[in-house]
Amino acid sequence: MYRRIRDLREDKDLTQTQVAQMLGMSQTGYSKYETGENDIPTAILIKLADFYHTSTDYILGRIDQK
Repeated sequence: MYRRIRDLREDKDLTQTQVAQMLGMSQTGYSKYETGENDIPTAILIKLADFYHTSTDYILGRIDQK
């Protein structure tokens, strides 16, 4: 899951800071999601799925099709 959110961000050529701003949080807080240091709350997971136009199942690694 953590690698997928990083890959989705990089595919859009976005920085961690840009994604963090969209989520209303700090870059440091968002970085901890990408490294797996912190679990991603459900509300943030849904926002990321909507932002990247993908499913939560894809982000969670349950399916491989975006």
